[in-house]
Amino acid sequence: MTEYKYTPLDQLGDYMPRGDAEMQTRANDFFDDLKRRHTIRDFTDQPVPREVIEKCIETAGRAPSGANHQPWFFGLVGDRDVKREIRLAAEEEERAFYDWRAGEEWLDALDPLGTGPEKPFLETAPWLIAVFAQRRGGVEAGMDKKNYYLHESVGIACGFLIAALHHAGLATLTHTPNPMTFLSKKLNRPATEKPYLLVVTGHPKKDAAVPHHSMIKKPLNDIMKVY
Repeated sequence: MTEYKYTPLDQLGDYMPRGDAEMQTRANDFFDDLKRRHTIRDFTDQPVPREVIEKCIETAGRAPSGANHQPWFFGLVGDRDVKREIRLAAEEEERAFYDWRAGEEWLDALDPLGTGPEKPFLETAPWLIAVFAQRRGGVEAGMDKKNYYLHESVGIACGFLIAALHHAGLATLTHTPNPMTFLSKKLNRPATEKPYLLVVTGHPKKDAAVPHHSMIKKPLNDIMKVY
């Protein structure tokens, strides 16, 4: 039989009990901070210390996951030539998307955002983070077990990553060219990994703008119901 091992939470010292008033204040403060997060498409090439990005990725690695297999890999790209290659490959897929892959309804949904096949931010921003979902792995590196709740787990980790980058003072853009198989080739990732998301991060240009459409957020009573 499996011997289950646990460490009491109070021995870890990680849980900090707080009163109702403090909890409300902290919830409000966190909301106010995340409310200032915006997706932008105009970045400067101002350098960002690699250590900052690495700590944000390490934060993402603390996300919960199915069976604690942590089925994610983050390819951190700062090399100018590699970013150039990724941009060219992404734009090739994007041109196909806008020319014939996407249906009219999809293009209509994107129209208020003013997006198109040109993606200069992939080359300008100091860092690209290619997120891969690992179909096989395990709780330790080198394991070869099936990973469960793959998309849910990686999605949560990406949420952690975006929040961490914003908290550090950086702007972000989530980019999902379809298909993204070129990322596996460019970054030499194994067939057991599927490209999941490309996160662009750095400092916004002074004249960076946010589409009005993206600032429309559903109110609480439209996204929640108390039962």
